[in-house]
Amino acid sequence: MSFADRLQQAWYEGHPALALLGPLEAIYRRVVIAKRNRFLKGTADSYRASVPVVVVGNITVGGTGKTPLILWLIEHCRSRGLSVGVVSRGYGATPPSYPWRVSPEQSAAEAGDEPLLISQRTNVPLVIDPDRSRAVREMLKHEAVDLILSDDGLQHYRLARDLELVLIDAARGLGNGRCLPAGPLREPVERLEAVDAVLFNGASEDMVTGYAFALKPSRLIELVSNQSWPLDYYPPGQQLHAVAGIGNPQRFFTTLEALHWRPVPHPFADHARYSLEQLRFSPELPLVMTEKDAVKCRAFAQPGWSYLQVKVEPSAAFVTWFDAQLDRLLPGHR
Repeated sequence: MSFADRLQQAWYEGHPALALLGPLEAIYRRVVIAKRNRFLKGTADSYRASVPVVVVGNITVGGTGKTPLILWLIEHCRSRGLSVGVVSRGYGATPPSYPWRVSPEQSAAEAGDEPLLISQRTNVPLVIDPDRSRAVREMLKHEAVDLILSDDGLQHYRLARDLELVLIDAARGLGNGRCLPAGPLREPVERLEAVDAVLFNGASEDMVTGYAFALKPSRLIELVSNQSWPLDYYPPGQQLHAVAGIGNPQRFFTTLEALHWRPVPHPFADHARYSLEQLRFSPELPLVMTEKDAVKCRAFAQPGWSYLQVKVEPSAAFVTWFDAQLDRLLPGHR
């Protein structure tokens, strides 16, 4: 287990050594609170776009399902006749320059795994840049979009926003409720009181504190042929190698178990880059990975490798609420 894995385990399961990190946590809290206060007072350098900006983010380190929700938001907005653009930091990307327009034929090394996944699934206009305000400016220079979705960026206050959606893993919650490095929080828990909506990934029903949404497996996609396989392609009890380089790999392994397969788990670091040698496992079994991993493995994929495609099913109450926000932000598109 890596140091990062051990630290994350301590955040969610507890460890007495975390008490030693209290002074660092106090410094971190002061810095992030001051940063937000400058934004709220209007003294920070913050860019406001000419179209509404919706930030989809979290206050915890690790995966909460942002990319699948972004995909749902894109399709939902399109179903209402809206033209949508997406901006992202492009974590792990190495483009020739910033800002960088992502297209489906690029590599994950160039575009970043999550931006490339979004581009390949939706062909939406998408710009990556660590400075998301600069990415938005670039977007609006070339695209006549009605709405911009910011993939992550809740703490990126250089970009003003019209709506903040925060995702929380319902199973893991907020861990010990402490800020980095003593806990998993990027901002104090009180930050949730100021966002527009909280969504709990994996919750069975809406709560007073937020809406429920679920990630539902939809099909398997074979990497070499791009052929679609039904979820009963493998029989119950099938043993298979399961590869997950996401913020919370266990969620993927649990999903495969719920499909009545027997995954041999191979967790990797979030945004990990792969080689064929890394994925040669013994014994020889079918290999299933996440879609985020698949965009990095197509160049050397072997026959029989597949990824599990998932889709978001938000609660009806959230859909109604989000439609009301679109009506408010874009009254001319009702």
